[in-house]
Amino acid sequence: MTQAARAGTMVSGEAAMRLKKLATYAAVTAAALMIGLKVWAWVVTGSVAMLSSLVDSALDLVASGLNLLAVRHALTPADEEHRFGHGKAEALAGLGQATFVGGSAAFLLLESLDRLIVPRPVVETSLGLAVMIGSTLITVALVMFQRYVIARTRSLAIGADQLHYTTDIATNAGVILALILTGWFGWTLADPLVGLAIAATIAWGAFQIVSGAYHELMDREFDEPDRMRIKAIVSAHREVVSLHDLRTRRAGHNAFIQLHLELPPGMTLAEAHRISDEVEAEIQRAFPDAEVLTHLDPAGAETIKPLDRK
Repeated sequence: MTQAARAGTMVSGEAAMRLKKLATYAAVTAAALMIGLKVWAWVVTGSVAMLSSLVDSALDLVASGLNLLAVRHALTPADEEHRFGHGKAEALAGLGQATFVGGSAAFLLLESLDRLIVPRPVVETSLGLAVMIGSTLITVALVMFQRYVIARTRSLAIGADQLHYTTDIATNAGVILALILTGWFGWTLADPLVGLAIAATIAWGAFQIVSGAYHELMDREFDEPDRMRIKAIVSAHREVVSLHDLRTRRAGHNAFIQLHLELPPGMTLAEAHRISDEVEAEIQRAFPDAEVLTHLDPAGAETIKPLDRK
C-alpha cells in the first residue's frame, strides 16, 4: 500500500512513538510465550517440524529484541551529530534480523535432510497439535496488531517483524499438517518435508527483509504514486509555475521531501516565501511524517533546467 493510500490513517509524533513501542513489547512477549510452549511440545513429541517452529520462534524473540532496541534508538530526537535523526537504526536492525533468520533457515535445512535420511517417529501428536493451534492464535493476534501499527507509522522495523510473524502462521499450519500426517496416518516423511518447506519460507523472508533494509539505507525514492501525489499538490497551487528536482527518501519513521519551486520572476521575496510555506503545509498534511524543504527559483531564468516532472 502506498503512502498516499495510507494518508488518512497515518499518525506522527508521540502517538507514533507509543504505537511502535507497544508493538515491540507485544512481539517480545508473544515470542517468549510461544518458545515456552514449543520447547515443551518438542521435548515430548521429538518432531523436527516442531523443532523448526521452535527455532523460528527463538529467532523471533531475538529479532523482536533487536527491534525493541532499534525502535527506541530510532525515536531518539535529532542531535548535533545526527541532524536527520536516527531513523536508519530500524534498517540496521532489519539487516540484523535477516542474519538470524537466514541462519535458522540453514539449520532447519540440515536438520530436515538428516531426518529424510534417517526417519524417526513422532509421538504425542495430540499435545503437539494443541500447542501449535494455540501458538497460531497468538501469532494471528500479534500480526493483526502489527499491521495496525504499520498502517499508522510506516515503521520498517515493525514491518520486518510483521513479515516473519506472518510466515510463522504458514509455518505453524505446516507443522500442524506434518503432525496430522505423521501421527494419524503414519507418514514419517511428512515431518522432514514440512521442515524443508519451512526452511525455504524462512529464507525467502530473510531476503525480503534485506531488500527493504537495503532500499532504505540507500535512500531509495518514494514509490511513483507518492511522487505523483506530491507533484499534483504542488501543481494545484495557482501561483506556482512549475517544479523540478523532486527528491524523496525515508529514514525509519521519518521521511524527507525536497524540491525546487518555479515562481513568477517579478514576485517579491515575501510573496515567494508565503507561497513556499503554503506548498510545504499542503505536502505536510498529505505526508505527516515528512520533513519538507523547498528551494525557490524564478521561472524562465537561464539557470533553470527544462521542465522536469520526473
